[in-house]
Order: sequence, then structure tokens, then C-alpha cells
Amino acid sequence: MSLTPALRDATFRWIADDPSAVTREELQGVLARAMGGDPAALEDLQDRMAGPLTFGTAGLRGPVRAGTNGMNVATVVRATAGLAAWLGGSGAGGSGVVFVGRDARHGSEEFAVAAAEVMAAAGFDVRMLPGPLPTPVLAFLVRAHDAVAGIQITASHNPPADNGYKLYLAGGSQIMPPSDREIEKAIESVPAAVSVPRSSSYTTVSDADVDAYLERMAQLPTGQARELRIALTPMHGVGGAFAVEALRRAGFTDVHVVRSQAVPDPDFPTVVFPNPEEPGASDALLELAASVDADLAIALDPDADRCALGVKDGESWRMLRGDETGVLLGSLVLSTTESADPLVATTIVSSSLLKSIAAAHGARYTETLTGFKWLARAGEGLVFAYEEALGNCVDPAHVADKDGISAAVVAADLAAGLKASGRTLLDALDQLAVDHGLHLTDQISLRYTDLSLIGATMGRLRANPPAGFTSEDLLPDADVLRWTADGGVRVIVRPSGTEPKLKAYLEVVEPVADGLESARAAGRARLAELRERVTALVS
Repeated sequence: MSLTPALRDATFRWIADDPSAVTREELQGVLARAMGGDPAALEDLQDRMAGPLTFGTAGLRGPVRAGTNGMNVATVVRATAGLAAWLGGSGAGGSGVVFVGRDARHGSEEFAVAAAEVMAAAGFDVRMLPGPLPTPVLAFLVRAHDAVAGIQITASHNPPADNGYKLYLAGGSQIMPPSDREIEKAIESVPAAVSVPRSSSYTTVSDADVDAYLERMAQLPTGQARELRIALTPMHGVGGAFAVEALRRAGFTDVHVVRSQAVPDPDFPTVVFPNPEEPGASDALLELAASVDADLAIALDPDADRCALGVKDGESWRMLRGDETGVLLGSLVLSTTESADPLVATTIVSSSLLKSIAAAHGARYTETLTGFKWLARAGEGLVFAYEEALGNCVDPAHVADKDGISAAVVAADLAAGLKASGRTLLDALDQLAVDHGLHLTDQISLRYTDLSLIGATMGRLRANPPAGFTSEDLLPDADVLRWTADGGVRVIVRPSGTEPKLKAYLEVVEPVADGLESARAAGRARLAELRERVTALVS
């Protein structure tokens, strides 16, 4: 294998067009080694120049590095110029205001400045958030100020080497089809990044505007109880001090933060993956919760749009599954909403329990494809939405996206009210099981280095659906397979939209006829058998 003239020339062009001296030099070094016959450098170069990043489930994401297939200043400049051109030609609505925010990852500040400068040069009223702040703050401001767009530089819970570009449109919801493809088409017509105009004529968002989000958090609790001890981790992200202040304003002042993870750190030194879903990621949180005798543990992901809850289960602590948190918060919202015709929503891969809870409250229910770009647009009257991947939208009138900060406040409200009556979150889950049947869920997540294997596996499963299931293929709307069987058995298989993973979501529903413990034993046995079978199918 040798360096082709086409790859060499494309690399030379990228270097010539790059406005950043740092990444120009970086790619020059890789190219020089590849031209010298270094096979590792050639493989690296091929990957870096494999093609532009595209808008996936949550915007652009990729490793911070030079090249077309990376997050760098050139990528951000061209993406933003394409966005500006699309906004100018689409009549997208809004005030002409564009908010730009960022997390604390490698490159985030430089990328945010580049995005702000491109939009300012294009004539927009650009307002930069004052430092690294949670993603939901940006979503809140876009909606509150009728902005035409919002750009958040973040890779959320991805590994430390990554960064990303999350895009919100008028109304404060994430970008969705066909806008994503239209913007990508506009990016193709953008000139070289070095030629894109940039201007520093943008302003900084006032403290009062940021404070408006925190004041909204103070209004979310519906109960009166406030006696609650909380252990919290922002997982080296930007949500720590902000979440503590939001909880304080809501009346919850007994908050203990994991010290080793309290300060933003782009290297995420204490976790392999900064994602509360990953095994071991919340170990430090649960240790703190046990040591301070907490009532509730809260883990935020690095940009604080996701919230995971931990509870004491017997003598030990454990993290709740996303579905458990979702139905608890959804049940609370439905029991306290003032909406005359409320709608709740979840995704096709989440537990079906919310459907039964909604029916008991006389509320409407719907399911969408995965991703909050769909959930936030589920329909009129939306009061709550969640996805099993720890995303909860408890206040869609103000943040039309998942929001870990507001979810934490509402979870604290729920836990405090239960504590005041001598109950816990687990007691509330047990009652939901008695009322609606025991819904048990599980997930199989396979990480790949060779992405072609994900498509090959999906192709194999389509060609050979498993016996004993009713099989449904959701193509062309989504690359998803759904298998169902009697007894409330459901399996969803799909590629992840944000990580190099293939995921299978499992659910069994067990009636609680002979007591909860009997139902739990039977359901767990069925779920374990289903997991073993599906693992063999997808591996």
C-alpha cells in the first residue's frame, strides 16, 4: 500500500486552505511521514482525509485533529459558513440572533470563536456565552430570545479526543432532516476556509440572560419538601457549579460534589469514557453517596444535557437505568401538570411503561425515532419527553431538548417528597410495577473499530431474521430492526448515532399477579434468556 497521488494532492490542498498554523503543521508532519513510506502514517492520513464530517444524531462529532475528517478550525469555519448561507436563503425565521456556546473540551474555545466570527461577518447578531456552560443553557436562550440559530461546541459524553458542533434552529430544538442535508449541501459550496470572511463584531451574553435560566430552575419544583442530601458529579464537565446553584435556588442546599471530578478537565482523567451509562463511570459518585449517607446521587454528563440517578438498594448503591429515571420523572410531571391535554413522548427504543402511565393519567402518548430532534417535535401540548440514554426533557416550554440540570432539580423534588412520606424512588418504581406490570429492560452495546462491520451485521440480520419473532424493518425512515414476541417481549437493534456502536434494546413485561418478588424473578429470568439469545444473534 502506497500513497496515491489523489490523496497526496487532496492533503496539499487542505493544508493550503487551512487558516490554522497549528493544524497545517500537524498535517504536514503526517503527510511527510506517509510520503516517506511509514505505513502507520499512511493509514492515519487516509483516515484523516476520508471525507467531511456529516450531521448525525447530534450534529457534527469527530476527533480533534487536522484533516477533512476531524474537528478543527477549518471544519468549523466551513460548517458555519454553510449554515449562514442556508439561513440566508431558507427564510428559517427568528430574530436574526445567533447564540454560540461551548463546553471545556480541547479546542472548544477556539472553535466557538471561529463560529462566532463567521456568523458575525455574515451579518447576524451573534451573542457568545460567557465561558464554558451547559448545553441546555444555550437551548434555553435560543428559545427565550427567538434566535434564528444556536451553535454549541461540544462532544457531550464522547471520549476525550473528540469534539463536536451541535446545532439548534429557531424554537430551540436540534437540527433535523431535511435541514441537515440542505446545510451539508450549502457547506459543499463554501470556498476554502482560509477565504471565509470573519469578524470579531459579536457580543457576550449578559449574566442576567444566563441567570434567567437559573431562575427558571427555581420554579420547577411542585412539592414543598426540601430535606434531601444529594451526592453529585459533573464527570469533569461544565455542569458542576451550575447544577449546585440551580439546586440551591430550587431549595436543595445539602449537595456534596465528587471532588476529583468537580472541575472541568478535557482529559477526563478519572473515567475511561465520560458517560454515566458506561460501567464504572459513576463509581466515584456512588462511593461519595455511601460515605455521606446521601438520599440521592446525580451524575451529569460533561455538557450537562443528560442526567443519571443513583439510589441506595439494600446495603449498596446503584445507578438507575435511563428507563427507570424516565418513567419516574414522567409520572411526576403527569401528576402535577396543569395542561388540559398533555402529551408525553419517548423513543421506539425506550420502555413501553410510559404509555401505560400516560393512559392512567388520561394523557396522550407517542413514540418517535431516537434523538431529541424528534422528541422535541413530538406534538402540541408536550409536557415531558425522555430517551433511555439518560435524556430527559421536563420543561419543554422553555428548553426544547434534553436537559440534565432541570432533570436533576425535578428528580430532587420527587425524591424529597417521597422521603417526607417515608418512601424512596425504588418504592415509587415498585408501585408503578404493581399498577402497570413489571417492565424490565436491558441493553447490549457492541463497540467497533471497523465501522463496516456495523453495516454488515445489520445486513445479515435483515437477511436472516430470528425465528419466533415478528420482525419489522424501519427502513427507509431509520436503520432500525424491531422484533416482538408474545409476553411483552421486544427487541430493537440499531447502530448508534453518536458512537461507533451497535446497540440492541431489550424489554420484557411481567404481570404482577402473585406478588412483586415473584414477578421480578420470572421477569429477570426471561430477560436473561432474551439477552443470551440476542447477544448470539448480533455478535
